[in-house]
Amino acid sequence: MLRTLLLVGSLFCCSATAQESLRVVTELSPPHQTLVDGKVAGLSTELVQAILAEAGYGAQIELYPWARAFRIARNQPNVLIYNMARTTERETEFQWIGTVAAYQLGFVGLAHRSDIKLSSVEDAKRYTVAVQRDDLSADFLIDNGFVPGVQLVLVADIAESWQLLLNGKVDLVIDDPVALNGMLAALGLRKRDVNFIYAIPQLEQQTWLAASLTTSQNVVKQLQSAHSKVAQTVRYQQVMSSSYQER
Repeated sequence: MLRTLLLVGSLFCCSATAQESLRVVTELSPPHQTLVDGKVAGLSTELVQAILAEAGYGAQIELYPWARAFRIARNQPNVLIYNMARTTERETEFQWIGTVAAYQLGFVGLAHRSDIKLSSVEDAKRYTVAVQRDDLSADFLIDNGFVPGVQLVLVADIAESWQLLLNGKVDLVIDDPVALNGMLAALGLRKRDVNFIYAIPQLEQQTWLAASLTTSQNVVKQLQSAHSKVAQTVRYQQVMSSSYQER
């Protein structure tokens, strides 16, 4: 089961210049956050590690379902989290370091479901959609009239969303076209097995590395400065391109 990939690292990242301990949490979301030989990897993870290294930190990143990672980062001191949408509701709940991914989210379904036709978000109300709790996609759909328990199935993480889709429990999931290859590989599927049906314009976004409110200002400023340097690299520009995929 893909859920067995949701292993939790137990190590922390420590500053070489300040004696403060940090936790770094995220979710499984290929290709930006993957799990390779028990270690968190992926495109955005590479950028986060570069930012931490530039600031003088080492990191072993912890992988959780998104809702749990979000709660940890919101409620516990000295925690970093990625990839997180910077919304109005979250603006004052975190300290924002810099962007580390670009997404164009939309509705994805199985290829054999030729009956599913979408030309707007409203059209998707005829179907059931699995999304992660506390995720931007869930908030957006609820704000647009999707009702949990009716059109909307709220789950812990993207892996569970996909399992519901594959098992015929829902009609659609929300994902990014760049992310599909990594997710399909993890699930043992082929590209022709799924369709990216409709891109949601309001969910085109860049997502952030952020820090909990109780993280010290000194650490946050170090990380922001490091992000500015990493953002000048070719690799950063590649990862931040919404059309970029690992070859």
